[in-house]
Amino acid sequence: MKSLRLHSYWRSSASWRVRLGLALKGLKYEYVPVNILKDGGQQHSEAYRALNPMRTVPTLEWTEDDGTARRLSQSLPILEYVEARHPAPSFFPKDLYLQARARMLAEMVNSGIQPLQNLGVLQRIKGELHADDKAWAAHWNARGLEALEAAVKPTAGRYCVGDEVSLADICLVPQLYGARRFAVDLTPYPTLLRIEAACNELAAFQAAHPDRQPDAAPA
Repeated sequence: MKSLRLHSYWRSSASWRVRLGLALKGLKYEYVPVNILKDGGQQHSEAYRALNPMRTVPTLEWTEDDGTARRLSQSLPILEYVEARHPAPSFFPKDLYLQARARMLAEMVNSGIQPLQNLGVLQRIKGELHADDKAWAAHWNARGLEALEAAVKPTAGRYCVGDEVSLADICLVPQLYGARRFAVDLTPYPTLLRIEAACNELAAFQAAHPDRQPDAAPA
C-alpha cells in the first residue's frame, strides 16, 4: 500500500477510527480534509460523490506496487483490510472467541450507537421533524454505552479485550468523545472510562485525536 490518502473530517468518529488504525500500524498517509459542514457539506460535491457514492467519510485511497489504484470506504472494512495487509501489531487477540468479542464490541458502537447520532440523522431530526436532535443523540449514546459497559466487563483488562489494544478500543475512544459532545453523563461507565484513559496514554491515540488534525476548528 503506497501513497496512502485518507479523506477525513477531524471530528468524524469513523474517520478517527481509521486514523487510529493507521497510527497503530505506523503507516504514513496524506490527510485530505473533507468539511462535512461547509457549503452544505463537501461530501455532497460531484467530485467526492464520484469517489464515495455514499457521501461519507472516511475514504482511503492507495496505490499497489503494480500501479493499480485502490479505494475503500466505511471504517471497519478499511481497518480489516489494513490488518490483513499489515498484521503486526494486530487489532485482534489470537484466541478466536476473543477476536469475535472484539468485533462484537466494535459493532455495538459502529452499528448500535454511532449511526443514530450521525450528521444526516441529526439534520433530519432537527430540520424536518423539528425535534431536539441533541436529546435524541444523548438518549442513544446513553443506551448504547450502558450496554457496552456491561458487555466489556467479561474481557476487560487494561483495554477492552485483555491487555492489548483491539478493534474494540479503536471504536470506543471516538464514541466517548462523541457522547461528551452531547452532554452525556459518563460516570455510570467506569470500565469504559478506565479503558479510555489507558488508550489515551498511547502515542497513536494522541496523534489521531481530532484536535491534532490539520482541519481541526480553532479552540
